[in-house]
Amino acid sequence: MSFLFGSRSSKTFKPKKNIPEGTHQYDLMKHAAATLGSGNLRLAVLLPEGEDLNEWVAVNTVDFFNQINMLYGTITEFCTEESCPIMSAGPKYEYHWADGLTVKKPIKCSAPKYIDYLMTWVQDQLDDETLFPSKIGVPFPKNFLSIAKTILKRLFRVYAHIYHQHFSEVVQLGEEAHLNTSFKHFIFFVQEFNLIDRRELAPLQELIEKLTAKECR
Repeated sequence: MSFLFGSRSSKTFKPKKNIPEGTHQYDLMKHAAATLGSGNLRLAVLLPEGEDLNEWVAVNTVDFFNQINMLYGTITEFCTEESCPIMSAGPKYEYHWADGLTVKKPIKCSAPKYIDYLMTWVQDQLDDETLFPSKIGVPFPKNFLSIAKTILKRLFRVYAHIYHQHFSEVVQLGEEAHLNTSFKHFIFFVQEFNLIDRRELAPLQELIEKLTAKECR
């Protein structure tokens, strides 16, 4: 279940990542869901008092993966090898896939293929107990925040592709409010903890300014 979408039944692109009940992370997830319910996204992203930053980033990263998973799941029929032969975010930005392990040299591929590689790669990271420990007392790796930054930077690209190439289909499906709320939550979160470089956000800079301006007054 995602913070934003509750139990809305919708097709997910990859299997949903669940946080085990009874764990501290599950309690944190419930806290996040409750604060999101208040409607103030700026407040909802703040680190709860006395909580560990790594754990908070981990719980939210899992949730963003689940949200993007659902959002992309609604438009997969429109994102095909034919309609999206390259992974792009508008005419100026094109992404090539590399994970540093199985694919060391960036490869040019279609958007559906790129997003499949990306979401599978994220899922593997989230499922790795040495990177995302779910058991109490198991420490996060020392480089955890840099791992999370790479995941979030890549998840951003799925939002960027959806907004640039598939927004009309999102509107057609009546999903634009979900997309905007999810993206706004994502942006507030990465801004709060400085998790994505500004230049990486360039493909959606105008939209980011528009979505965040109302909150800054």
